[in-house]
Amino acid sequence: MPVFEYAPAPESRAIANLKDHYKPFVNGEFVDGSGEPLKTINPATEEVLAEVGTVSKSDVDTAVKAARKAYDSVWSKLPGAERAKYLFRIARLIQERSRELAVLESLDNGKPIKESRDSDVPTAAAHFFYHAGWADKLEYAGYGANPRPLGVAGQIIPWNFPLLMLAWKIAPALATGNTVVLKPAETTPLTALVFAEICQQAELPPGVVNILPGAGDIGASIVEHAGIDKIAFTGSTDVGKAIQRQVAGTPKKLTLELGGKAANIVFEDAPLDQAVEGIVNGIFFNQGHVCCAGSRLLVQESVAEEVLDKLRHRVSTLRIGDPLDKNTDIGAINSAEQLAKIRGLVESGDAEGAERWTSPCPVPDRGFFFAPTVFANVHQSMRIAREEIFGPVLSVLTFRTPDEAVAKANNTPYGLSAGIWTEKGSRILWMANQLRAGVVWANTFNRFDPAAPFGGYQESGFGREGGRTGLEAYLNV
Repeated sequence: MPVFEYAPAPESRAIANLKDHYKPFVNGEFVDGSGEPLKTINPATEEVLAEVGTVSKSDVDTAVKAARKAYDSVWSKLPGAERAKYLFRIARLIQERSRELAVLESLDNGKPIKESRDSDVPTAAAHFFYHAGWADKLEYAGYGANPRPLGVAGQIIPWNFPLLMLAWKIAPALATGNTVVLKPAETTPLTALVFAEICQQAELPPGVVNILPGAGDIGASIVEHAGIDKIAFTGSTDVGKAIQRQVAGTPKKLTLELGGKAANIVFEDAPLDQAVEGIVNGIFFNQGHVCCAGSRLLVQESVAEEVLDKLRHRVSTLRIGDPLDKNTDIGAINSAEQLAKIRGLVESGDAEGAERWTSPCPVPDRGFFFAPTVFANVHQSMRIAREEIFGPVLSVLTFRTPDEAVAKANNTPYGLSAGIWTEKGSRILWMANQLRAGVVWANTFNRFDPAAPFGGYQESGFGREGGRTGLEAYLNV
């Protein structure tokens, strides 16, 4: 079947209202940070998008004090229904500025515009709508008659879903009566700072939300600050372990959402065409920059060749290129550093004897791009089967029995997500109970809802975000 040729359909970058310079947001105002300015890069072109002012340790202290004052004097005293009004305003403003946010996210992050437009931004707004509904109902959440907020929440988010991860953290914190000091990722600070503008538009009281751009040392300053009552971190397992060591022995509450190496398990009775679409979505969505990506495909031996043939054909139709083109399926890798890591792990797969297939799609000469890649004949001891690649690279293993599938799926230090493809409901339920993963999808993958808790086990972290369960992380219960 021939591949359709599509004319370019680029979204206008002018919609992003890109500024030359952005500033930290502290106590309701954009201020000059005392850190060294950073330049944020468009990963698709390697051009400088904007200069971003950063903060120092003293600025962190100023922001924490502003958040504490706002918590003590205003936010914790507001009835839940009043807090909800602010969250509803923020949700509506995200929707009103959704096109601007989507284009800015794709410019700063490298993800395809159709993903930021259709997934990231709408889901971010949905989290604020959902948590606004909880703000005046916390006494019915199952955490006692009078659940109380913790105080000031320090939040550190990654670069793969900048606006969405911000929403995952700020929405429940505000709904439960906490104030926030948030550090966006060093390479993707822009939508967080536009969100600060939205907080001003919503007339959020000064100090309730503070946005502090900077590098890892600023995240460390937030973690160690005595005025922080709760830390929420999404990022690498190594950094998560360091944070856990830092917080140990203190009264601070902690939630960690870390790396993953999810197994996507396909049985011989699965609807194979549907499964192939789920496999593609599971690993190539957002260039594989997804902590819960289905980066290990476990296929029942009897259909392995058929699935691989279908998969290679489907992957060869994916379009890689300009993230602002509405036809693009695979955008740019977020940074040169991440691209080097992906290449290194792929080279290890070659060296260890896996069978590498790379899509023949043309790859842009400029920018940080990596063609979709599938490794067959992968063994569990190989690095590509054990380490999180965080890129568009799939490792394929086979199994014969359900017990073998469970054993291979659980043979990982991670435990964030998994997928099951079969027509048998009883097998789905059995497998879901056997798999050591926080989220298990059945005959689908990468489906998210604000009402559903998300989180992992083992080296994928602990705690849950989203749903009624996610409220507990921000309540003194």
